[in-house]
Amino acid sequence: MPRTDTPNAKPARPEVPQFGLYGEQTRGENAEFVHIELIETRSRQHHWHIEKHTHKGLFQVLFLYGGDVRASVDGELWECCAPCVITLHPSVVHGFDFSAEAHGYVLTVDQNVVFAVAENHGDLYSSLFVEPLAIDLSDQPALHSRLESLLKNLLTEAAWPQYGHTLMLEWLARSALLLLVRLHAEHRMADQSGRSDFELFSRFRAEVERRYKEQWQLSQYATALRVSPTRLNRLCLKLSGKSAFDITQDRLMLEACRKLTYLPASIASIAYELGFQDPAYFSRLFKKRMGLTPKAFRGG
Repeated sequence: MPRTDTPNAKPARPEVPQFGLYGEQTRGENAEFVHIELIETRSRQHHWHIEKHTHKGLFQVLFLYGGDVRASVDGELWECCAPCVITLHPSVVHGFDFSAEAHGYVLTVDQNVVFAVAENHGDLYSSLFVEPLAIDLSDQPALHSRLESLLKNLLTEAAWPQYGHTLMLEWLARSALLLLVRLHAEHRMADQSGRSDFELFSRFRAEVERRYKEQWQLSQYATALRVSPTRLNRLCLKLSGKSAFDITQDRLMLEACRKLTYLPASIASIAYELGFQDPAYFSRLFKKRMGLTPKAFRGG
């Protein structure tokens, strides 16, 4: 009998299974564009081991809130501890080995949800999925809490569909993704500008939020932050493209716009509330920066 193998033949590479959700070969025609489940729901069925696979047309985000995971991501081994987030685009070959105490959420989002906002907002979510990411949440307790609230709402909505069900799932999913986009952007800015500069800029923004109604001068902010006014101004220009003064004025005008839009109070009352002693000066400043008088902005 002739031999069917040859000395130089290479062993066939095993095919990587392609799933809708893990273990499900296809997606139903009426499948929702957003799916969420607890990590433990599917992982426990597979003894905490998820074989390597991909998801055609589906973006996936793993929110690990307890325990740890050994993740195989495109041939690399990542060892991640909670709390963290792992993002995966459709072609990434991935598999997981979770610890028995692992818990959290797996959010799976159809490509239509990810790209639907591109027309008006560009590739808003692209930074999360250009390459796989492992995002540490250990120093982000407030963000951790906001994300978990959104994910719990997603679980509730998925379990009990009501009027506007599909839209609600998509809005909640996009909100969670957008919070991650913000965090990732902050990390990139910190890496590019230097961690100490970014922390100083963040402290300045927080101080502006506390003091803008008092209309502090640049020198007062600099004193509070223990830096020179020149350094603070250069830092703001470097990281935001705006002077420190413009940042404080932008915050003041944002609040003025909010109050003019939503409060029935007089323009003079709003001026006093924002720290202006002269309502006429407030009106002139508002027109200079916004292009309209407060009265015209209100439509009156």
